[in-house]
Amino acid sequence: MSPPEGDRHLYAKVRALTTLRGYFARQTRRIYLAAELPMYYPAEPRFAPDLFAVLDVEDRERDSFIVSREGKGLDWVLEVHVGGDRKKDAERNVGRYARLGITEYFLYDRARGHVAAYRLATPTARTYTPILPQRGLFFSEVLGLDVQVESDRLRFFDGTAMLLESDELVHRLEGMVETLQQKADEAIRLREEESRLREEESRLREEAESEVARLRRELEALSKKE
Repeated sequence: MSPPEGDRHLYAKVRALTTLRGYFARQTRRIYLAAELPMYYPAEPRFAPDLFAVLDVEDRERDSFIVSREGKGLDWVLEVHVGGDRKKDAERNVGRYARLGITEYFLYDRARGHVAAYRLATPTARTYTPILPQRGLFFSEVLGLDVQVESDRLRFFDGTAMLLESDELVHRLEGMVETLQQKADEAIRLREEESRLREEESRLREEAESEVARLRRELEALSKKE
C-alpha cells in the first residue's frame, strides 16, 4: 500500500486540479485533467501521478488511463512532495517520465516551498531539460500558463492574471453579490427619496396654490367694499 497522504499533500493537489479545471472550462482547448488515476503505459508498471494533463483527448470521467486505448500518453504531470522518499519525485520520476515521453514534469516540493520543472527539448528527446524560471515563474508550454509558489500555495498565471482557486472565486462572487445588493439597495433608497421629494413638492405646490387663491379672494372682497 502507498502511505496515506496528509492534508497538505491532498489540499495542494485538489486546489491545483480544481483551479486548472475551472480555467480550461472557459477555454476552447481540448484537455483532460485528472488526479491519482491509474496509468497504464505498454510494458510499464502501473503508476498514478498526483495530477496530469492530456491534450486533444475527450474530457470525460475515467477509472483509468490506458495509453494504448487512448492513442497517446500524458503531456504534463505534477507531483506534490510533502514528506517521505524525496528521491522518488526528484530523481526517479525525472528519469521515468522523460523516458515515457511526457512533455513536461513539474515537481511542487511543498515542504520546501519550491518548484522544479522539466521539459523535453524535442518530441524525440528522452532526457529532460530543466525549465529555468523567469522572475520566479516557470512557464508551462503544455498548459500555456506560468507556475509559481506564493504564500505556501502553488499558483497558476495567465499572463499577469493569477488564476483564483475555487474558494477564492466563491469569496469574490460573494463580494460581487454583496456589492450589487448594496447598489440595488442604494438605488431603491434613492428612488424612494426621489418619490418622497416629488410628493413633498406636490404638497407644497398645492399649499402655495391654495394660499394664492385665498389671497385673491381676500383682494376681491376688499375691492368690493371700496
